Amino acid sequence: MIQPISLHVERQGQGFPILCLHGHPGSGQAMEVFTTALAPHYRTLAPDLRGYGHSQVREPFPMAAHVADLEALLDREGIERCFLLGWSLGGILAMELALRSPHRYPGLILIATAARPRGKHPPVSGWELAATGIAALLNSLKPGWQWNINTFGGRSLLRHLIHQQQPTPYRYLAQSGTAAYLRTSRHAHRALNTALQQGYNRLADLPQLTMPALMVAGAEDVHITAAASRETAAALPHCDWHCFPNTAHLLPWETPQTVISLILDWLTAHS
Repeated sequence: MIQPISLHVERQGQGFPILCLHGHPGSGQAMEVFTTALAPHYRTLAPDLRGYGHSQVREPFPMAAHVADLEALLDREGIERCFLLGWSLGGILAMELALRSPHRYPGLILIATAARPRGKHPPVSGWELAATGIAALLNSLKPGWQWNINTFGGRSLLRHLIHQQQPTPYRYLAQSGTAAYLRTSRHAHRALNTALQQGYNRLADLPQLTMPALMVAGAEDVHITAAASRETAAALPHCDWHCFPNTAHLLPWETPQTVISLILDWLTAHS
């Protein structure tokens, strides 16, 4: 039996709760693009998942441990019902939570995720790895510097995460992304990789989830393809589908105002 741990949580706002779940690598702070905009209307909780950020552990764990931790968090907070918002890995965990207790979650907001995740990332060269390190270092010193983006960022692995090589997503990366990457533990890497190697696939179970859902994807995403996200949206009985052109896996950082406006409109319609 999995023993839940107490997760570090970023809290904002008041009102009906929304549990906001980050991706891999990630942290609760990386979800500020959502929580800051949602907090005037909702109570947001953005935990650092087990093995990420400030929720570090010393022992390996399975993916199921995330679900146990999150259910324990909601119980401690006295939250009987809440919306779920999940980005990438966070979207997978949102679906897992909903499959376990569908009555507890009146709606799902899923960002760049899939119940049968598939990618098409090209091979990685040594130059790309070097350029990624240089781009990240310079971006931490001077966030959103266009010269760095043009010279190193657009030739690094970051170009697969960020399709629009513009300052805005790089500023978010400097604010939250780099720190989240550095604080993602080897146990977190292992848990996710093990699940993917075992062929994670929950598509057949999704018809059980009859609550309203919103799926948002980036057309140029190579980490979890738009086709994989579309497949998940089609399997959910009541899912609105939106695919943004010229965006990739970090689309909430590429077009934050458009994504947040869509989410707020959807929440207003389903609250």
